[in-house]
Amino acid sequence: MLALKFTYEDYKHTPEDQRYELLDGELIVAPAPNLGHQRIDARLGALLHTFVQKKGLGEIFHAPCDVVLSNTDVVQPDLLFVANQRAHLLIGGDSVLGAPDLVVEILSPSTAGRDRTLKRALYAKYGVQEYWLVDPDARTVVVLRLGAGAFAVEAIYGEGQTMTSSTLGGFSADLNEIFGPR
Repeated sequence: MLALKFTYEDYKHTPEDQRYELLDGELIVAPAPNLGHQRIDARLGALLHTFVQKKGLGEIFHAPCDVVLSNTDVVQPDLLFVANQRAHLLIGGDSVLGAPDLVVEILSPSTAGRDRTLKRALYAKYGVQEYWLVDPDARTVVVLRLGAGAFAVEAIYGEGQTMTSSTLGGFSADLNEIFGPR
């Protein structure tokens, strides 16, 4: 039996009151993130936004923001960065049309498996240079760097440590500030 694969054109007609992703032609409904996830997103997003704006490096976007990797792969990372040199990805103003420079996924029970496997492979395949996996339960950030078509762990940061980014040279963030009080 032939499995039906949805395309970006199909995806564009999904209801706007629901959050979806299109992974290898399969339409995935993503539940709303919990409050802890949203707090981390807000804190980390604010730090990234302030840094990127102050340095004039490009733009930071929050989910829901469609990133069209292919006709059958459309994702909505929690946070993403597009450098000024790649602003052509933003032409049209509706979606990011290609791989961002940096993608951040904040792990949730319903999405962690996909974030660590399927989306990691997609981001590598399409050329995302840096990928952060933020784990609210372990209170860690794994920074992955693209090399030879696959991601390698560049660093794992835990509580009390200050993380940095190769993509955003000069950026640093205290993990206690990102995760907030216990």
